[in-house]
Amino acid sequence: MSEGLQQKRVVVIGAGWAGLGATYHLAKQGYDVTLLEAGPYPGGLVAGWQTAAGKSVEAGIHGFWYPYKNIFSLINELNINPFTTWTRSSQYSPVGLEVESPIFQHLPRLPSPLGTFLYTQFKRLPLVDRLSALPLLYAVVDFDNSDAAWRRYDFVTARELFKDFNVSARLYREAFEPMLLVGLFAPGEQCSAAATLGMLYYFILAHQPDFDVVWCRGTVGEKIFRPWVEHIEKAGAKVLAKYRVTDLIIDSNNRAKGVVCGDQVFDADAVIFAVGITGIQKIVSTSASLQSREEFRNLNNLGAIDVLATRLWFDRKIDILRPSNACFGFDATTGWTFFDLNVLHDEYKYESGTVIEADFYHANQFLSLNDAEIVPLVQRYLATCIPAFRDAKVIDSSVIRLPNAVTHFAPGSYRYMLPAKTSFANVFMSGDWIVNRHGSWSQEKAYVTGLEAANLAVSYFREGTPVEILPVEEDEAHIQVARSLNQTVRNLGKSILPEFWLP
Repeated sequence: MSEGLQQKRVVVIGAGWAGLGATYHLAKQGYDVTLLEAGPYPGGLVAGWQTAAGKSVEAGIHGFWYPYKNIFSLINELNINPFTTWTRSSQYSPVGLEVESPIFQHLPRLPSPLGTFLYTQFKRLPLVDRLSALPLLYAVVDFDNSDAAWRRYDFVTARELFKDFNVSARLYREAFEPMLLVGLFAPGEQCSAAATLGMLYYFILAHQPDFDVVWCRGTVGEKIFRPWVEHIEKAGAKVLAKYRVTDLIIDSNNRAKGVVCGDQVFDADAVIFAVGITGIQKIVSTSASLQSREEFRNLNNLGAIDVLATRLWFDRKIDILRPSNACFGFDATTGWTFFDLNVLHDEYKYESGTVIEADFYHANQFLSLNDAEIVPLVQRYLATCIPAFRDAKVIDSSVIRLPNAVTHFAPGSYRYMLPAKTSFANVFMSGDWIVNRHGSWSQEKAYVTGLEAANLAVSYFREGTPVEILPVEEDEAHIQVARSLNQTVRNLGKSILPEFWLP
């Protein structure tokens, strides 16, 4: 490494997927990287921790879907084995079992989205309702993740989108709304149609196996982040917990030269933000330099969603059909999931009783309840799905309230979300809410944006090698043809007609 490169100091703020990804690549390139995490350990909300009694808990369970190519590539590079095998999922309503999903990659591959429609086992949803989704395919084709497509669809709510394309009320209520509640964490009237189309396409509609999922065999912090941080520190980066950033020091050339944490300053030649919306809003609220820029002030127009994560230990073994389950219809605006940790987590494999994680999204109405009210409510909901829970006794429990924990892709929010490049020449953004064109979502998107920010730093300094980011699998041939044809018709319309309609 050249002397010049050794002296380049990069400060990364936030130690989740994005921050760890950026730090790891830049450290491997020989940069002097300092990673600052406000919380007590790297990983942020994803990591998990142990209770005083030594039991593992976490802020909700996170799945790893088939299209997470970059995360799977990282796991191979770290030479670790954190995941279960591909697992089947079920879906419940208060009436009982509604849907069972197969492992799609094990079935003959059909042109998308036929496999999703034909192989998913709906217990009650009539075929006529499922067929009402077909006109929606036009919107799926029309939404190509471009800036123009986001601006066209972002002001429309998901509910309006499904209504405009004549999706049946029952299909919306029993299929699409539940997907939104556990995928975008909010009811349809509070979700951007653009985010809805992007999320549905990435996880479900683009290719038949995309909905296949594996889970971590313990907390993500223990199974992935801990060994990853060891690699990061071996590469020379400093990982510092309990450092809350309060400001940036900006020089006369519009460049950040320091990161302020209270009365301590970390010198920087470049800065990468890798925090969620709530985290960046807190930093902006104390930072005069960020408040001086409209793009950062506008971040206060963005919102986040409350999550409730519960873990219950029962006194007996309960037979659960599938290890991962999504539930709808229990509360009008809340979706929830429950997981059989005896099957998923190594730690609970030989437990004499049953260990269940139940996570509630858009859980506003639950956060003010105390634990003694929440635990019986969760048990009652579980017993509605699987009656054997009714007679079981809860012998231990953990309740974690997470206000403003996950990104809210609200209608109209796209215009306030930041791209990776900011108006400061050497300040870059990353995270699952950042505007980019990769097409991924959730943890994979956070990790990809971290790599993209690292590449922007490499490009800014003109030293080192950019990391190769694996693209999302390209559209199937018939989708490519349909998109091309749609774009041609759209361009033709623009050339003939004046642009006076609302986008």
